[in-house]
Amino acid sequence: MSTIDQRRDQMFPKLRPEEIERLRRFGEVRHYKTGDLLIETGEPSAGMFLLLKGTVAVSTHDGMGHVVPIVEEGPGEFLAEVGQLSGRAALVDARATGDVEALLIPPERLRGVIIAEAELGEKIMRALILRRVALIENGTGGPVLIGPALSPEMVHLQGFLSRNGYPHQTLDPDDDADAKALVERYAPDPSGLPLAVCADGTVLKRPSTTELARCLGMVSCDAADRTYDVAIVGAGPAGLATAVYAASEGLSVIVFDANAFGGQAGASARIENYLGFPTGISGQALTGRAYVQAQKFGAEVAIPVEVTGLSCAGSPFSLSLANGRSVKAQAIVVAAGARYRRPAIPRLNDFEGRGIWYWASPIEARMCRKEEIALVGAGNSAGQAAVFLAGFAAKVCMLVRGESLAATMSRYLIERIEAQPNIEVLCRTEITQLTATPEGRLERIRWRHTPTSAETERAIRNVFLFTGADPATEWLRECGVALDEKGFVRTGPQSAAACAAENGNLRGPLLLESNVPGVFAVGDARSGSVKRVGGAIGEGAAVVAQLHSYLAARQSGPAASASQ
Repeated sequence: MSTIDQRRDQMFPKLRPEEIERLRRFGEVRHYKTGDLLIETGEPSAGMFLLLKGTVAVSTHDGMGHVVPIVEEGPGEFLAEVGQLSGRAALVDARATGDVEALLIPPERLRGVIIAEAELGEKIMRALILRRVALIENGTGGPVLIGPALSPEMVHLQGFLSRNGYPHQTLDPDDDADAKALVERYAPDPSGLPLAVCADGTVLKRPSTTELARCLGMVSCDAADRTYDVAIVGAGPAGLATAVYAASEGLSVIVFDANAFGGQAGASARIENYLGFPTGISGQALTGRAYVQAQKFGAEVAIPVEVTGLSCAGSPFSLSLANGRSVKAQAIVVAAGARYRRPAIPRLNDFEGRGIWYWASPIEARMCRKEEIALVGAGNSAGQAAVFLAGFAAKVCMLVRGESLAATMSRYLIERIEAQPNIEVLCRTEITQLTATPEGRLERIRWRHTPTSAETERAIRNVFLFTGADPATEWLRECGVALDEKGFVRTGPQSAAACAAENGNLRGPLLLESNVPGVFAVGDARSGSVKRVGGAIGEGAAVVAQLHSYLAARQSGPAASASQ
């Protein structure tokens, strides 16, 4: 059963008269006539509409003209989903079926409702989340992706939308007549595929994720003249934790990420050793909740927006963005995590997205159904991926460079792997060769057992690499932030000497502060950090107290700063 069938009462609750009265102070009454659109797909929503009189029909439509009715709502019910917390583009149409009177609560006041009215806010928040879940399940409200199901570009766009919790549909022109007609019109040359059809009918040929996000109205970062208290670079567990705690304590916060919320943790199929989740939780579910929670408290989240540089020349700091804009903030938190490490395998770049993968989501897993696959790595992420993929693949060959898994993987995962009959662990083994099909996809691989130099070749079309990560900190160099020999940000005692040189010994750095006053680092990007989800979240929470201390000192002037 779908979410809408199982949890309809929670998705579409009817508020009691006394609850409606409590909400009146947060909004203003609006009137609409038959046929008026209260909400239109693809357009920024004005907020949440609480219906007082009349009825409204809610439906979705896509850029190919397909309309899907969802529900008809009446007095005491409300129109909104998670996107309305931040005023994002709507995913549904809501049309008055008669004269309608509604209480319009704009996004900033909707966030106020959820915080000020705890019990009522919980009811509303649960409905908003479930409505988005239902849209994702049904693939309605978002773009239609058209192209061969296994093409690297299709998989890339699907992964981007899925990891950002955005509904979408996929159509293969070989199986769908409407899709075939669009391909013949817009992309008769296969090099133009995939197509992305946005809700307004715009057709994009082979779009980048940034182009697709722009068409969907995912990115809204237009306050060029605003100075935020805190700018956070990276929306993984550490960055989201910082956003939640900083915004909940009244700081103005903006968060940037070049790809998706969740970071590497967001791609984990199941995290079983995170406190408070005895049955485990997927990285997507854990970080998705944090993403919504950050918006609940008013943090702005800009995805996909890449930060390319940091200027420390004046006050406030200025972040340069890949889209040519800049954003100012009084303090910076580096939570950019790390980029997937690419092992030294000949022609590796040729096969990325064509059989070489750095994460294991359901999208990639479906491509491996009943096939033999290889997985390289020996850490917890590799173990979680191996167990997850074993549920799809005929066999998982786990290639480990070291002597065993014991030194790098949690014991519970080792036991889980040992219990899986279709996982084979091959220690002291490395891939030496990749072979392509005529179309350029991975077809075969060869590996070597290093002690004996014995080589094995297998018909394997999908290889998953979990070989660690390198820090994403090169954008900090212009600002003079001190990095260790591997590129991770030095903080606290590690950066004390550099901080003294920069500051003229006014004060030492705070525990999570770099040598540049006001630039902090948390999570995987920080030198010496524990590379675990729990550790990242803990640092994200801890840095907020230090942000308050730094910002208070700035307001008090140099004397207070010197006395810290």
